[in-house]
Amino acid sequence: MGNGSPGTPVVHGFPHLDTVRSAITALYRRLSPEGVHTYGTSLVPADAAFSDTDDLHLGAQRVARALVQHLRLPDARMVVGFRTMEHAASVELAAGPEYFIELNDRFRTHRRDIGAALAHEITHVLLHRLGLEFPGTRANEILTDTVTAYLGAGWLLLDAFREDAVSRQKLGYLTPEEFGYVLAKRALVFDEDPSPWFTSPQAYTAYTKGRAQALHDLRRPPLTAAGWAGRRRYAKDRRYAQDHPGTVADPTVPYAFETGGTELRVSFPCPTCHQRIRLPVRGRVTARCGLCRTRLECDT
Repeated sequence: MGNGSPGTPVVHGFPHLDTVRSAITALYRRLSPEGVHTYGTSLVPADAAFSDTDDLHLGAQRVARALVQHLRLPDARMVVGFRTMEHAASVELAAGPEYFIELNDRFRTHRRDIGAALAHEITHVLLHRLGLEFPGTRANEILTDTVTAYLGAGWLLLDAFREDAVSRQKLGYLTPEEFGYVLAKRALVFDEDPSPWFTSPQAYTAYTKGRAQALHDLRRPPLTAAGWAGRRRYAKDRRYAQDHPGTVADPTVPYAFETGGTELRVSFPCPTCHQRIRLPVRGRVTARCGLCRTRLECDT
């Protein structure tokens, strides 16, 4: 895990949103909707709690065991050590069942964030076992952060984000707002509100910004919940596509029109899993995503 050095400038906003959405799609494809739904309850704060009076190594092993159980890795054993290193943490991805995790020495005195660092590294182990990876280190780390958050352990990573007049800290590769976005996507699926678990005011603020972006996904045409301006733009684009078949879609809108035989069709991302859905342009229709099986009310 990189990006863990205190004092490093924190990037904000949603620069990795395309990769995050691809990661959610990949997770549903690999686990199936039923598999994703086995993670319906997040890791509870007590399982990651770590006080200054706890024994460092015993406490780290206890939190690691809780994360192993939460991420459903029953036959994986984590051996946690501490050393001086550039990054926040690293894990050796061998065949198992024993995995060696090294945490930055600074966690000896920043124990409240040990759970966050372990959550990311143990998710690496889960993805390794699932055979799920993205090409390139950065994309793969974004995948790991996204899966950690979507499967109920990543709220720890957002809560490790703290910023004040003299110092700042952030763990993981996602921006704080992107962590908030993934956590909000999870919250919408599982009807779960992670906000009471945040001890960092900055984490709560980032979550609310991420949640606004996640709610925006539910209000994009051709979904019937789209706002007036979006619906008007969609109708204009639909007329243009009907009059100019074969034209290239505008990359600034989430939907695209295509001609299949004599019938105009529209494709757009599912607001839950971001798999693209294709529907004939026929007006109001109830559709079901073929991947995550979310029911969608649309006006095509």
